[in-house]
Amino acid sequence: MEKSARNMKNLKFYVHTFGCQMNENDSERIAGILSTAGGKISNSLEESDIIIVNTCAVRQKSEEKLYSYLGRLATFKKKKKTTIGVVGCVAQLYGSELLEKKPFIDFVLGPDNYNQISEIIQSNNKEKFNSTSWSRGYNEIPHEMTFRKSNISAYVTIMEGCNNFCSYCIVPFTRGREKCRPMQKIIQEIQCLSNKGYKEIQFLGQNVNSYKDPDTGKDFSTLLKEANRVEGIEWIRFVTSHPKSFTKNIAAAMKEAQKVCHQLHLPVQSGSSSVLKRMNRGYTREDYLEKINFLRTLMPEISFSTDIIAGFPGETEEEFQDTLSILEEVRFNNIFSFRYSPRPLTIACQEKDTVFFEEKKKRLIEIQDLQKKIQLELNESFIGQVLKVLCSGKSKKTPHLFSGRNEGHQVVNFKSKNDVTGCFVDVRITSGGPYSLHGEAINQLD
Repeated sequence: MEKSARNMKNLKFYVHTFGCQMNENDSERIAGILSTAGGKISNSLEESDIIIVNTCAVRQKSEEKLYSYLGRLATFKKKKKTTIGVVGCVAQLYGSELLEKKPFIDFVLGPDNYNQISEIIQSNNKEKFNSTSWSRGYNEIPHEMTFRKSNISAYVTIMEGCNNFCSYCIVPFTRGREKCRPMQKIIQEIQCLSNKGYKEIQFLGQNVNSYKDPDTGKDFSTLLKEANRVEGIEWIRFVTSHPKSFTKNIAAAMKEAQKVCHQLHLPVQSGSSSVLKRMNRGYTREDYLEKINFLRTLMPEISFSTDIIAGFPGETEEEFQDTLSILEEVRFNNIFSFRYSPRPLTIACQEKDTVFFEEKKKRLIEIQDLQKKIQLELNESFIGQVLKVLCSGKSKKTPHLFSGRNEGHQVVNFKSKNDVTGCFVDVRITSGGPYSLHGEAINQLD
């Protein structure tokens, strides 16, 4: 840190994010805190006085990407005197060790300490700063301060942390135990977003199913119903759900609350009951399929996405085939699949990793090849249908087309005579690839 205090009004900052939607929303809040203090957001490292790296520790690959990026920053700092902060899950995990190994880093902050960031940057303390403490309750940062990347769809965090302790997962050690945000604060944020013209919100939490209002004890199903009453918002989504705590009450709320999208991310992780037991997931293959079938009976048009881990310690060929078969049986619209990587502090990292790297790679490829085939078949089945799409703007890959997502959260690229950014559009699907749908906007005036 510099020796004398600095005024944020003279500083430009750059935030680089690794990880999931929770990390993205955290970065929006960090940017909001620094902007409120007078800082100016920068679009390039070269122009920046402050560089914040928001990190993810869920997989080893995320850490490897981080250290590669930090190597770039070390070279960059030799050329320009820049304040560099590492925040988030890796900062929480390694803290002072990270400062010792990477001496060009000025400070580290855990996920529960972002409210200190502007004070740290403006401080005249020349010592390295490490703050990775926890608070008992949800650490509220005024939602008005959030610097949102989109003016159409917004993240709304409702809880943080996890109490499940799946044997492979580091989240309880990097995000702490479950802490829920007061429902009144959540509804106030949604109302504010509606007033600003937002069309869609996405509730965030490591396990949203476990949400309980700390003031009233009301659960997640009640929150969905309350959010549904806010005028102006048209679509409500949520991630992530844990299968063992996804109740019939939540399913009923999805059906009854008309704004809640009939789309669910429900991580299965493995199709084998024996692997699920070793993962400490708290459900069997049969339990999971029973919930899928119940949801499809309740909402026949519902679409599912999931997470899959390939090569968990001790995974046999038979157990791996169970995972392939659950993909065939459920036919997810989308999956996020990864090779197993040991994470420090977890129970699984103490087990002998009997599945060799090349075998993990092979199994991951098989999973992805099968899913690609399933997605192509599902997407081609939409040809000729008219889907409601929330347009996010021009397609990045194909600028003459517009892009958005349907209720099932599938990417839809489409032709339109008018600029329909931020609008709901009826799109007739003309073709489908494995990763997106293509179509034409209908009922438009010349």
